[in-house]
Amino acid sequence: METTVICPGSFDPVTLGHIDIISRASKMFSYVIVAVLANPSKQNSSFSIDERIDLLVKSTENLENVEIVSFEGLLAEYAKKRNVTAIVKGLRAVSDFEYEFQMSLTNKILNPDLETIFLTAESKYMYLSSSMVKQVASLGGDIKGFVPDCVLDRIVERLSAK
Repeated sequence: METTVICPGSFDPVTLGHIDIISRASKMFSYVIVAVLANPSKQNSSFSIDERIDLLVKSTENLENVEIVSFEGLLAEYAKKRNVTAIVKGLRAVSDFEYEFQMSLTNKILNPDLETIFLTAESKYMYLSSSMVKQVASLGGDIKGFVPDCVLDRIVERLSAK
């Protein structure tokens, strides 16, 4: 059975935790749409949508069944347009679950055919977030091991300048 899923996020910037979830989803499902969204609750993005897409494309180029896209509006509506019935979300901690559980219930109300699948982060990435990467880099810390090597220099250049 061919199954396409959406792995949504802001990816500002992409981390190894994101790549772990995307990579694992690509092994479980026929096709993974990584959907970069403009999140109105996250102000002051460090990277534009186009830059985030480019960073993700470079970071996932070895995954043949992954497509990187952007979208605006509701994820539940975008899923309908793409004929997708499942979302994959990564969870790091209980606090992630609480927020993501609320989102999954809301998406289910908006699109009753839409399911949410939660993948727990590998233990080595449980602490890792885009916010943490931004903070460490802005203070001159080494973010190697936090972000994909193929985009490390671009991310460091942008974030250390802020």
